[in-house]
Amino acid sequence: MRRSGAVPTVTAGTPLLDVARAMARRHAEALPVTDDDRRVIGVVAESDLLARAATLAGPKGDTGPVRVFPKAKVSVEKATAAALMTAPVVTVRPWTAVLEAARTAARARVRQIYVTDHHDRLVGVVTRNELLHALVRDDSAIHDEIADRVLRELDIPSSQVRVRVRNGVVTLTGALNAARIAALTDAVKRIADVSEVDDLLTEI
Repeated sequence: MRRSGAVPTVTAGTPLLDVARAMARRHAEALPVTDDDRRVIGVVAESDLLARAATLAGPKGDTGPVRVFPKAKVSVEKATAAALMTAPVVTVRPWTAVLEAARTAARARVRQIYVTDHHDRLVGVVTRNELLHALVRDDSAIHDEIADRVLRELDIPSSQVRVRVRNGVVTLTGALNAARIAALTDAVKRIADVSEVDDLLTEI
């Protein structure tokens, strides 16, 4: 994740025009809305601003002030982030497993997800693309940990076990005695970011 110091934020009272300018400058697809304690209270997405922009133009020949909310007669100059922000915000914790963070982002259909501490204060942000790359790295790291540490600690020759890892799911194939199969599967299940163990080992 990118740490909070590198994540631009706005407040509920930030004018929408300033929100749009900040997004344009930072090439951001969304900005978190935080309070004075940096707690995340909402998010304004690029899509929210674009959808509202479709309503900005008045009738042909209208030279009056552009209205963000025509019925409420609120001009774009007076509208703030609070008017368009989505709340509550879907977040994860710094200790959330990469796979679970990816699932959360997918379920919420968001391109990026904010990371908060147990007081809901902003810690950082991670994008779906970054999660995807992290999943690939995690799979490789999980494989290496099993091959380089777990098998060695259990004194299991690598020639007896084939390890395959995909999206956190570990598949074990080969032939071992019953005691070693139980010890190996238990050890693999305890590895961080392992979501499932597919035990295809056969007893000898």
